[in-house]
Amino acid sequence: MNGEPTLIAGACLALSPLDRSRGAIEIAEGRIACIYADAPGPRSSAPIDLTGYLVMPGFVNAHDHLGFSLYPRLAQPPYGNYIDWGEDIHRRFPDAIARQHAISKSVRLWWGGIRNLLCGVTTVCHHDPLWPELRQADFPVRVVQEYGWAHSLALGGDVAARRRATPANKPFIVHACEGVDEAAREELWQLDRLGVVDADTALVHGLAIDKEGIALLKERQASIITCPSSNCFLFGMTPEPALFTEAGRVALGSDSPLSAAGDLLDEVRFAIDSCGVSPEAAFRMVTQAPAAMLRLENHEGTIQESGAGDLIALRDTGASAAERLRSLSADAVEFVMIGGRVQLASQPVFERLPLAQRQGLARVSVGGVVRWLRAPVRELVSAAEKVLGEGGVRLSGRTVTATASVEVGHVD
Repeated sequence: MNGEPTLIAGACLALSPLDRSRGAIEIAEGRIACIYADAPGPRSSAPIDLTGYLVMPGFVNAHDHLGFSLYPRLAQPPYGNYIDWGEDIHRRFPDAIARQHAISKSVRLWWGGIRNLLCGVTTVCHHDPLWPELRQADFPVRVVQEYGWAHSLALGGDVAARRRATPANKPFIVHACEGVDEAAREELWQLDRLGVVDADTALVHGLAIDKEGIALLKERQASIITCPSSNCFLFGMTPEPALFTEAGRVALGSDSPLSAAGDLLDEVRFAIDSCGVSPEAAFRMVTQAPAAMLRLENHEGTIQESGAGDLIALRDTGASAAERLRSLSADAVEFVMIGGRVQLASQPVFERLPLAQRQGLARVSVGGVVRWLRAPVRELVSAAEKVLGEGGVRLSGRTVTATASVEVGHVD
């Protein structure tokens, strides 16, 4: 966002997972220009007053299939591996799948962006082709643009050729070891024989990786992106505990509602409650760890000077940012800023925003909770409801409805 610098004032700042300090943040040209720790910052004619809120770095979602965000969970588990699951849902639920695909790809991708925005994600990695919508400047969240990918060994074509085609020093992302049977266990070793497991590789899921496989990952300096609620639902297991503590770079991803519990924050709570992941480790898995493995270059996942102006805010309870993750849900995320521009606000925060930051925000109800989003929500709800029926738009189990709103410059 160009123009005059934006000052976020009055808030408590989470400059690390455990430390907090009162201060202010000045943002100019989309980046954090200055952090005034324990200070109010310079005078501003139109500050964003976040007194009573905790400001944290925006989250980085390392793995999502954005086009599947309106799906319900589809499965009759347990399965041995992802191939068994995929074949089964196409056999059991063809009508549900056809109904979803009757919604345009553009609309479905936009709902994927909104699903991430609602839970405080500011950057997401889409594990599918980068459709034109995902390259647009007005998409609700940042989408990683430079990476190589293959779906999997079974469904990804020539995986070795795709790895070779990936630009130098950019991530290569592939589903691997998604299951509990011998076929799933063998995939890591097959990928290694193909020469694709290296320091730029991020393996998604890794459920079947054992301690020997973890040692290989450390030797190759490869990364892991886990989606444990999805694994538990489909296969009745969560990853080996050592995968979270010994494998090196580990991030969390939300996967898709086809199999996951909900959004990225649901995944975070599941990892803490069911996988023994500490809140501090979970915080790193949705901030600095994915930013590093995805080769992000603007200090995403942190609050630091010269870094991206990607911030979120929630009511300040006195707890650290890491501790808040134990119970944090999308309903608690009341402010999201990306590149210095407000993308989401709760009603109380909306009323504090300068007029310039309100422009373009539209009012929506998500599970009965009001949010203002920088998105054409009325058009998106209407397009999806033409297929799913009135009240049929649901994100992470919550019904979404566009509501009448008074916006700057006109009345709906």
